[in-house]
Amino acid sequence: MTESITGACFCGSIRFRFNQPPVAKRACWCRDCQYLSAGNASINLIFPLASRELEGEVRDYVSLSDSGNTMRRSFCPHCGTPLFSTSSSRPEMVVVRAGALDDRELGKPEGFIWTASAPSWGLTDTDLPSCPNQPPPVAAR
Repeated sequence: MTESITGACFCGSIRFRFNQPPVAKRACWCRDCQYLSAGNASINLIFPLASRELEGEVRDYVSLSDSGNTMRRSFCPHCGTPLFSTSSSRPEMVVVRAGALDDRELGKPEGFIWTASAPSWGLTDTDLPSCPNQPPPVAAR
């Protein structure tokens, strides 16, 4: 059995757990993620939604992304910590913001997406795969 991956919001009123490893770990430079990450890339892990256990109530913000997908972004209504995203194109998966993980070392990206939207000073690791925009959907391993 895989060790649980856990995390929380800044104030601790929301806790979460996954009992499966992530299917992908990447840094996203899309403009929406830059807003959510104070101008930087958003570091994200992708899990099957069914594997998430959630304590506490999140609030959602729904918007249309540059990829044309409807995005539901979940955050703590008390402290505002961005926690999760789901996409209309793959509703069975959930994106988790690496900054909310208890073990932040788990957030090391395996690749970069939406690099065409990065500012000139935006950093990527040239040894890792990169995609200038939306990559194909990931599937559960």
